[in-house]
Amino acid sequence: MKTDIHPTYQPVVFRDLGSGETYLTRSTATSDKTVELDGVSYPVIDVEISAASHPFYTGKQRIMDSAGRVEKFNQRFKGFGK
Repeated sequence: MKTDIHPTYQPVVFRDLGSGETYLTRSTATSDKTVELDGVSYPVIDVEISAASHPFYTGKQRIMDSAGRVEKFNQRFKGFGK
């Protein structure tokens, strides 16, 4: 394996902008911004959506009424092609 060609694999904090939740993990991603967590300074990467704010994981997802759409489509095109 060649030396000095791989990116550094270091601890990084991912912060959810929607909920403020932070995740400490290891990554090759870098950032100029830092945050102090448990007395240690880590680079921080801000993300728009994570498991803490995604509608699927929080249970706040919208259920679309597909039956109403099908009926509306059938009414609109019931005489088409005759």
